[in-house]
Amino acid sequence: MTTEKKKITILIEKDQDGTFIASAPELPGCYTQAKSLNELMVRIEEAVELYLETVDDEFKRNLQKDFVGIQFLEVPIG
Repeated sequence: MTTEKKKITILIEKDQDGTFIASAPELPGCYTQAKSLNELMVRIEEAVELYLETVDDEFKRNLQKDFVGIQFLEVPIG
């Protein structure tokens, strides 16, 4: 039996306290946090695997989107 694999985009941010936060934009509500990048990657992989256990096969088939890139936008805040 062959296991199909899909690439999941992971967004990593760092908050003001130095905590890393990872989220999977294709999986609404799938995120985690950790104090180190190594621990973060372990945790987000676990979170994604658990998330995928809860969705149906059609959702899984339609998962992958083509990642294009990230743009930064500066806007005034005050």
